[in-house]
Amino acid sequence: MTLIVTGGSRGIGAAICSLAASRGHDVVVDYSGDPEPAEAVAEDVRAQGRRALAFRADVASEDDVRALFAAAAELGPVTGLVNNAATVGNTPGRLDEYEVDVVRRTFDVNVTGVFLCCREAVRRMSTRYGGDGGAIVNISSTAARTGSAGEWVHYAASKAAVDTLTLGLAQEVAGEGIRVNAVRPGMVDTGLHEAAGLPDRMAKYAPLIPMGRPGEPVEIAEAVLFLLSNASSFTAGAVLDVGGGR
Repeated sequence: MTLIVTGGSRGIGAAICSLAASRGHDVVVDYSGDPEPAEAVAEDVRAQGRRALAFRADVASEDDVRALFAAAAELGPVTGLVNNAATVGNTPGRLDEYEVDVVRRTFDVNVTGVFLCCREAVRRMSTRYGGDGGAIVNISSTAARTGSAGEWVHYAASKAAVDTLTLGLAQEVAGEGIRVNAVRPGMVDTGLHEAAGLPDRMAKYAPLIPMGRPGEPVEIAEAVLFLLSNASSFTAGAVLDVGGGR
């Protein structure tokens, strides 16, 4: 089984790669920046006895995505895709304070990137094209429900688009051997918040989470691996909230 994980070098993506290796997947670790973390994740996959490839690709680039899927063929036919790569685009603020270039880049990565990767996956997995089927899991966000007012409304809107894309594509390809679902994480303890200039964000929001704490990346990875596995063989078009009750 060959799995592509976009944004696989850090946080939730890295946790997905590691857990996938333990469940028998060979993994393509997509990244767009520093190669060292991606190579470290790839080494972790190999240490678990699976094959791995770290590959640099900006998912917003059609050429890069095509190259990513071509490279993945080195490990064998692609059987799974996790669209995890995403950006908030800027430090938090109100919608009327944002520059349009920031919003465009956010949608290019978070929505167009998901579209491009899904398209290439379908062209390889679908029985319509001679494929053997597969599974796609898109990483959304509970921000799609909450709106992220005063912080990242544009990001929340991009994730709402991912939810709708998931539902529509699932209906298109369910009869072609492909299951498409999404996981909607809530507050998760990763480096994203500090990188965005909000080092105290987890502490601020923890009291609002019914479980009283942020999630851990591996808890999101577990949900993703469930949706990739045969344990979810009759699940398509689902958007699974993993947010501690919020």
